[in-house]
Amino acid sequence: MKLNELSNPDAKQSKKRLGRGIGSGLGKTSGKGHKGQWARSGGGVRPGFEGGQMPLTRRIPKRGFTNIFKKEYTVINVGKLNELFEAGETVTAQSIVEKGYIAQIAPYGLKVLGGGELSKALTVQAAQFSDSAKAAIEAAGGKAEEVK
Repeated sequence: MKLNELSNPDAKQSKKRLGRGIGSGLGKTSGKGHKGQWARSGGGVRPGFEGGQMPLTRRIPKRGFTNIFKKEYTVINVGKLNELFEAGETVTAQSIVEKGYIAQIAPYGLKVLGGGELSKALTVQAAQFSDSAKAAIEAAGGKAEEVK
C-alpha cells in the first residue's frame, strides 16, 4: 500500500470561498477575470445560446412524430422463460417480476416473443404472443393463454 492509495470515505472538499483575499487565489475578481458579460452579476447566457447565430437546435430539421396510439408491452423471449421457470409452472407477468428479471410491467402487459429454445412444458399467461412463441410453447407441451 502506498500513500496515494489511501482514501478517507468521510473526507469532504471544502466550499470555494470567493473574494477572501489575495492569498486564497480567489480574491479581487473572485475567479471571474476582468469585466465582460461573465464577470457581471447575473451575467452569462442561457444554455444553447450562440451569440445571436441561429442555434444548432433550430438549424436541424424536425423529423418523425410520436404516435399517441402506440401500445407498450414488456417483452420476453421463450428462451428466457426456459431459464427462469421449472417445468409445469404457470408464467404470469407478476411471476416474472417476482423472479427479478423485470422491474415493472408496461401499461399493456406482457408480450412473449419466440427467441431462443423452450424445452419445458409451461403454462404462459400474457397479453400477446408472437406466432413463433405460441408455436414454441405448444411444441414443448405447454399452453399459451391470452389474458387482458
